[in-house]
Amino acid sequence: MLNGNTDKIWELLNTVPDPEIPVISVVELGVIRNIEFINDSYLISITPTYSGCPAVKTFQDDIKTCLTNNGVDNFELKLIYSPAWTTDWMTEKTKEKLLKYGISPPSKTVICPQCKSTSTTTISDFGSTACKSFHSCNDCLEPFEHFKCI
Repeated sequence: MLNGNTDKIWELLNTVPDPEIPVISVVELGVIRNIEFINDSYLISITPTYSGCPAVKTFQDDIKTCLTNNGVDNFELKLIYSPAWTTDWMTEKTKEKLLKYGISPPSKTVICPQCKSTSTTTISDFGSTACKSFHSCNDCLEPFEHFKCI
């Protein structure tokens, strides 16, 4: 037990990768909304990226595993849906990680992660997940996914 050290819990959860985009953590994605220590237990509030997100169960399980493996067993995970998750909760550093990984980060301007061109064409409004769309670069001709602004 960490005696109420919520900073340590934030550090631990920052090591839990997003199951769909492993280059960023669930903290960096912005789904961990709050951590409180109440009545000798950590209450961890999670906001899914959208209500039907198939990764929710996976990241709940991954969070539980991370905490348990690090000796924290006094916690509760609470799903909260209001306010709704938004890509505004991602930091610029997180968006840079997405770009380096090959996913155009959420922005009004779609940027090719290969050549950084803004001359792109939408191929499909849906990519490998509902939160991404599929595009092609008109300059380097490479296909890529764009994380939608939500």
